Amino acid sequence: MDPRNTLITLLLMAPAVSSAQSPVEYDIAFDNALHHEARITVTWRDLGNEPLEIRMSRSSPGRYAIHEFGKNIYNIWIVDGDGDQLEATRPDPYQWTVGNHDGTVSVTYTLYADRAGGTYSGVDMTHAHLNIPATLMWARGTEDRPAVVTFFPPTEDWQVATQLVPTEDPYVFTAPDLQYLLDSPTELSAFDLRTWEIDSGGRTQTIRLAVHHDGTAEDVDTFAEMAKKVVDAQIEIFGELPEFDYGTYTFIADYLPYVAGDGMEHRNSTILASTQSFVEAQFGQLGTLSHEFIHAWNVERIRPADLEPFDFERAHMSGSLWFAEGFTSSYGELAIRRAGEQDTDDFAGSLSYWVNTVTNSPGRNFATPTGMSMQAPFVDAASAIDPTNFSNTFISYYTYGAALALALDLAMRAEFDDLSLDSLMQAMWQKHGKTERPYTNDDIRSTLVEVTGSELFARRFFERYIESSGLPDYEALLANAGMQLRLANAGSTWAGPVSFDVDGKDVIIAGNTIMATPLYEAGLDRGDQVLSVDRLRITSERRWDNALGRYEPGETATIRFLQRGVEKTADITFEEDPTVEVVTFESAGRDVSRDQRAFRDAWLDRR
Repeated sequence: MDPRNTLITLLLMAPAVSSAQSPVEYDIAFDNALHHEARITVTWRDLGNEPLEIRMSRSSPGRYAIHEFGKNIYNIWIVDGDGDQLEATRPDPYQWTVGNHDGTVSVTYTLYADRAGGTYSGVDMTHAHLNIPATLMWARGTEDRPAVVTFFPPTEDWQVATQLVPTEDPYVFTAPDLQYLLDSPTELSAFDLRTWEIDSGGRTQTIRLAVHHDGTAEDVDTFAEMAKKVVDAQIEIFGELPEFDYGTYTFIADYLPYVAGDGMEHRNSTILASTQSFVEAQFGQLGTLSHEFIHAWNVERIRPADLEPFDFERAHMSGSLWFAEGFTSSYGELAIRRAGEQDTDDFAGSLSYWVNTVTNSPGRNFATPTGMSMQAPFVDAASAIDPTNFSNTFISYYTYGAALALALDLAMRAEFDDLSLDSLMQAMWQKHGKTERPYTNDDIRSTLVEVTGSELFARRFFERYIESSGLPDYEALLANAGMQLRLANAGSTWAGPVSFDVDGKDVIIAGNTIMATPLYEAGLDRGDQVLSVDRLRITSERRWDNALGRYEPGETATIRFLQRGVEKTADITFEEDPTVEVVTFESAGRDVSRDQRAFRDAWLDRR
């Protein structure tokens, strides 16, 4: 007997499922995996007489931009319960409307999939890596129905890693509804699996690490031990592990040269993908794992109100990504340090990018952290062919939020006894995570008031740094922890951050020049060919660097360049490189006081 028949019968017998809610059945086969194809059949039963609107998603959980998944399906064949072909109309590129059916509609189609990562799907002879919105059709009006998913792997050594609900058959899974189904990425391959159990909050839950890679079993063992430490450090941040819906959380990892690097959180699982092996990356994949697991609390359960409910047919804009993604980035790094997998000097170095970007980017002149968050549909792996000026007008909400999380944490530790950003995150977990009551920016502010007992502190932080684009005093804040903010290249001559495309002896500016920098003020921009600086011809990047080395900050030279076919000259006045970095007092040759060391230890060490 087909195990699905028994399973479907059991689902129909459940009290919450009536005959009008027959499960949606999905069969997924990989007979042409060599050419990156899957053949998928979806069947809806007990539909009544209304036309069925079959859809392909346009967006995916964890992403904010539009991704047109319908472009990769073809060979569509639709039949009724008797196997007779049905005609469909196409009111838009994402929908097939089927009328005149007999209450059952079955659609079979081919999916082309060759980008294994967090957003799309990838199928080949080594694995099937499925992001479900990029893979499965669904139908309006059937969103509340359970689903039964059956995989037909091309080889018996393929296992299944997913947050879908397992059954007695290792290739048959269920989902309670469409939201859960489309939020459940799945990997089929001969992966290495490590599992461990965690007791937290009066529950014992299982963590699974499924790794599809070309390394050794010992590599996975090493990585699993590192992951265990990071997971434990994160549980301490929030005070407990979330209650996973089916008692299990799964890391689904693909570390292979032919995947697309990415990380993507889901309710009870996450996708981790990198083109590097463990050895090549020196186990640097731990950073993505740490970031994505923080999302099990922050985003998957402590969830922005403007992302609820998730709509698979549109882009998603939120003004809270500075908190949802940025604070997650900060804690992803901090958890690695607290887990003992990073020393203090390396951790200080990791702060440099956040602080330098927020300090020196002109983007702060164009939008607040809330405004940057709202840009996500344009920048979150969004695809467009026209150039943008984002290098001048945009700061990633990941980076901006991480820098603000650092500032808030250090400020709370300096101003209040026994309070820190951990205190705020624990309060947000209790109010909005465990209850799954979506939050707004005002909720974050009111929770900060409750935690600190200071309306003034919360109001100043939000007015200066969230609702405006003020720059925190990182030098003073970091000094409390025995860390120094300093110029990374003091005394160095600088014309602005610039990269070149070099074609023979033609040196061409590759990206937009940055506002208020010497190159920008001299009138140069993307696509211009730099010919000479004073009498030195520029025929390579090395000669450009040599040219800058001939001048001191504040000195002026004549730059000659070719712009849209017209040769031009301009005066360029060089500056001192403003790039800043964070270092420990020790590495800067400074003494660390007892108070500074205690402050740092309370911040960076496990409790």
